[in-house]
Amino acid sequence: MHLKKKDKQTLKENNMRNNKKTIAVIGAGTMGSGIAQVAAQNNHSVVLVDTNKKNLESSKSKLQKILNRIVEKGKITQQKAIDIIDNINYTDNINSIASADLVIEAIIEDLKIKNELFIKIEELVSDKCIIASNTSSLSIASLGACLKDPERIIGLHFFNPAPLMPLVEIIPAVQTNKSVVDSCKELMNNWGKTGVLCKDTPGFIVNRVARPFYGEALRIYEEGIADFATIDWAMTEIGGFKMGPFTLMDYIGNDVNYAVTCSVFEAFYYDPRFKPSFTQKRYSEAGYLGRKSGRGYFDYEKENLNLAPTKDVELGKAIVERILAMLINEAIDAVFMQVANVEDVDLAMTKGVNYPKGLLKWGDEIGLENVLEILNKLYEDYSEDRYRPNPLLKRMVKSSLNFYS
Repeated sequence: MHLKKKDKQTLKENNMRNNKKTIAVIGAGTMGSGIAQVAAQNNHSVVLVDTNKKNLESSKSKLQKILNRIVEKGKITQQKAIDIIDNINYTDNINSIASADLVIEAIIEDLKIKNELFIKIEELVSDKCIIASNTSSLSIASLGACLKDPERIIGLHFFNPAPLMPLVEIIPAVQTNKSVVDSCKELMNNWGKTGVLCKDTPGFIVNRVARPFYGEALRIYEEGIADFATIDWAMTEIGGFKMGPFTLMDYIGNDVNYAVTCSVFEAFYYDPRFKPSFTQKRYSEAGYLGRKSGRGYFDYEKENLNLAPTKDVELGKAIVERILAMLINEAIDAVFMQVANVEDVDLAMTKGVNYPKGLLKWGDEIGLENVLEILNKLYEDYSEDRYRPNPLLKRMVKSSLNFYS
């Protein structure tokens, strides 16, 4: 029997209603509010908890404005917007999570504070409740270690803004029961998300593989090869990325990006591939945090002071080749170390950070032998471990293999 598209949608909606779960989200900041919105849009009963009542009021007000805009654009009906609001219970009482089938924590990135919260969550919820963290940098195993039943722990790393970004990294800890993984994969699929499975290693997929996009751009600047504007011009106009590395770091916040870099560097036992930059450290120390402070690598209050890019195509290509080779090498390492499979690594980078192509597919297109040649030349020039080609890359070139053949 072949179902029409409309019938398939009706079947999906009926299945969702029949499997309606109570979702608790703890933390009414940007991420927590976004996750709560996604769950509410998918017809779940949602409990959004925050000890700060102002955060709750702000979250509710922002959601109302967002939904009003969506209604005005004709993407949802007024009744659907009302239903979404009604699906969310905003509360400062954590006891309200008692009936939850899934609890997603989205609070400050502090292991001690999260562990204290997880202990409290486990006291309140049923034995069947899954306990998840939206952490972007902490070990899921360390978060689950405080639980009496660590088999229920899992990482569900959403990307900002959660209602719009399709990617969710699904990270089981070494303690996690397979049924928990399967249940979360099915739920993310029902929410219309692209769930990628990855090992509980520092940075997971995206924050691990993306490090050279920032780190190598900063290194190129520090060597005096090109300024911020020229590097960004090269990566967007020649490389096809939606944002250049310096514009993106300014958007994320230099303090946030620098902290993630330091965290990944430390977690990898100070592997030179992830070494932080003094430039970013100094800009953060100076309060040049990016858009939120009015100034970062670019001045957002006095844009006439910003340098124009040097539109030298040859220079631009060299910049793109160097950064792209580093990115592809890191993506290959994620596969080599079994962090994720080929398809999930490429999905993570296209769906999570909007890269123009999956890095492994990109490597196939430009030729893995060319990627190896660029890295070998860099390693020869610098004699630094950050440029060492991955063993899997060398093996594949030697055997004339591609990732998608």
